Amino acid sequence: MDITNMKLSGMTRREHDLLGDMDVPVEYYFGIQTMRALENFNISRVHLCFFPEFINALADVKEGAAMANRDLGLLEPVRAQAIIDACREIKSGRLHDQFVVDMVQGGAGTSTNMNANEVIANRALELLGHEKGQYKFCHPNNDVNLSQSTNDAYPTSIRIAMLRSLPKLVGQLKLLIDVFAAKGREFAGVIKMGRTQLQDAVPMTLGQEFEAYAATLREEVERIEQNARLFLEINMGATAIGTGINADPDYAATCTRRLREITGLPLVEAVNMIEATNDTGAFIMNSSALKRLAVKLSKICNDLRLMSSGPRCGLGEINLPPMQPGSSIMPGKVNPVIPEVMNQIAFRVVGNDITVTMASEAGQLELNVMEPIIVHCLFESIEMLGNGMNTLREKCIAGITANEEHCRNMVYNSIGLVTALNPYLGYEKSTELAQKALRTGKGVYDLVLEMGLISRDELDDILKPENMVRPRKMPK
Repeated sequence: MDITNMKLSGMTRREHDLLGDMDVPVEYYFGIQTMRALENFNISRVHLCFFPEFINALADVKEGAAMANRDLGLLEPVRAQAIIDACREIKSGRLHDQFVVDMVQGGAGTSTNMNANEVIANRALELLGHEKGQYKFCHPNNDVNLSQSTNDAYPTSIRIAMLRSLPKLVGQLKLLIDVFAAKGREFAGVIKMGRTQLQDAVPMTLGQEFEAYAATLREEVERIEQNARLFLEINMGATAIGTGINADPDYAATCTRRLREITGLPLVEAVNMIEATNDTGAFIMNSSALKRLAVKLSKICNDLRLMSSGPRCGLGEINLPPMQPGSSIMPGKVNPVIPEVMNQIAFRVVGNDITVTMASEAGQLELNVMEPIIVHCLFESIEMLGNGMNTLREKCIAGITANEEHCRNMVYNSIGLVTALNPYLGYEKSTELAQKALRTGKGVYDLVLEMGLISRDELDDILKPENMVRPRKMPK
């Protein structure tokens, strides 16, 4: 639910922070610090609630912290349980509409952290039988944020959210690989002309082309999964800069253990908390992996648009499923809209990677305050790539058909056919043959017979599709 559509009674509660007092509608679970963030950061208009995995990860971190503080005797059990129960409600899908801060914000994520602290505190107050805003019974900072700083709670939440989001992306990638591989098998017998530098090269099968797409994408599964493991190291207990100020000596280990139990992820405590608090290397590596996948997908979509160009005046080797009319002025025109949108997604992901790189470089001393834009870019790239691959698979690749006869005719009419004859005729004679074919407009096949260079039976054997698309013994 969007809070702008929430029915308000007009009643407010008065809250206070270091800048003064503010009236907050009684219906809101967030408080004064979130209100200030709403006033200050109307930037991307993409709010925390756009990414449920991030909200759930924030709730995981706050639940784990409450458990650790309770275990260490720092938080009374009744109050701790109310915080834990509020976090679990959030993870069940409740109150996500109350996470309203813009993803792009100043303050190194403090607004995000306080949005979570306030929502959890006010729901915990209700569970304890109090009114929202009665913070003496459960305080956003003193209780929900106990033993924490934005600088450890925020990046830990990001890591947990990424560890859950990336497998979903890989799932979409594997489905796309499967459909490319299936098309490879379907088109295994379709002979076509391979091209280099947009010029005729040597024959291949359409199946080989599609299987190559499957192979190049399979490599990305391993890359993404490998880089995702970098997110397993967390810095809970680092507090402000990694020294652990205001945290119990046993808090880091206890909180990490609790988070392993809550999330089911093999999270580990950072070896050097100061390094872990200011370093963004994991973000750089994962953004790079997303960029690499995007570039490959874009290249594939470029190929699909070329191979389907036409229908009469282009390559016309394949047919993409028609998705919508292609022109407001040209009747009958159908455009390759699905590959086009995948191209555009790739451009965005590449741009996001540049932003992540620059934001990571901009870190200074003990903290990188640019993490919010890094997070925004990573979540957007994952979301767009996942949706794009699903669309590409369902609305394009699965429905591609081949123009088999046209592909075969282009092979036999191609000058590139002389490459298959080179081992039999020699380079000089093959060059002469190619030049004559270009000069006269005749096909290579017909010219070979006309010039009496090879018998028809031998020529037909050489030019069998299965003999042109894989290695074979050459004449000695």
